Amino acid sequence: MRKKTLAIMCSAIMAMGALAGCGSSSTETTAATTAAADTTAAEAADTTAAEAVDTEAVEADTEAAADLSGSISMVGSTSMEKFANALSEVFMEKYPDVTVQAEFVGSGAGIEAVSNGSADIGNSSRNLTEDEKAKGIAENIVAIDGIAVVVDPANTVADLTKQQLTDIYAGTVTNWSEVGGSNSPIVVVGREAGSGTRSAFEEILELEDACAYSSELDSTGAVMARVASTPGAIGYVSLDVLDDTVKAVSLEGTEPTAENIKAGSYFLSRPFVMATNGEISEQSDLVQALFDFVYSDEGDQVLEAVGLISTR
Repeated sequence: MRKKTLAIMCSAIMAMGALAGCGSSSTETTAATTAAADTTAAEAADTTAAEAVDTEAVEADTEAAADLSGSISMVGSTSMEKFANALSEVFMEKYPDVTVQAEFVGSGAGIEAVSNGSADIGNSSRNLTEDEKAKGIAENIVAIDGIAVVVDPANTVADLTKQQLTDIYAGTVTNWSEVGGSNSPIVVVGREAGSGTRSAFEEILELEDACAYSSELDSTGAVMARVASTPGAIGYVSLDVLDDTVKAVSLEGTEPTAENIKAGSYFLSRPFVMATNGEISEQSDLVQALFDFVYSDEGDQVLEAVGLISTR
């Protein structure tokens, strides 16, 4: 930008010199020369000012990045693994001197970790309980996620009502023929006790601790793999991890999509929570910076990239 400024000024000087060399002494020539010089000076000033602003912005960003250093620990929900990893990667790229460590051991364990001080953030794929809030744990909802009901790819059932889904998990419907499918037994797969996905799923269906599981698995990935490889299996997983190894069924005629969840027409949805011991304002500058990022336009881009819905 300095080269451009010098070039403009040099052009103006040369123009003035050329006019002088021609011996013109008329008032019109002098006025034109003066106007050209004034215009060039103004352009040079504007360019210099813009350059200064750009330089200040770059320096401010550099200083902000330099000021952030240290590590952040997140512990909790396996359903939040994809989001937490993407968030960590982008945040560490923005702030090279920061390390974000994430461990995925379940929502309950995450809340316990932040409560006892062994983690900065407890990731939970469910709302906090009143008891947890009473201990001073803050429920910071960062996204909304849908829970997809999945079956093995060969299953012909494409849609279930809420009552049918409830009956399947309660154990009162045990054969796919009872809900419009083939004559084959239903293999009910779910998550382990303490899972945020399980808690949200059972709460929405009003089946807390009343599901008739054939298998209780300790991660979202394990549920996906079991359903994909087991004829007649049904399970539930976070919407953002869906792939073509399983088949997602519609519920009440509504597909599990971000658009339908935003519209409120898909009933199986739950919050993604990044819990802290005390309010965000009480956390370290580094943790506060992470939340500022999550709740920014950049954070929304991360959420969108992993199939989640922003709360903003």
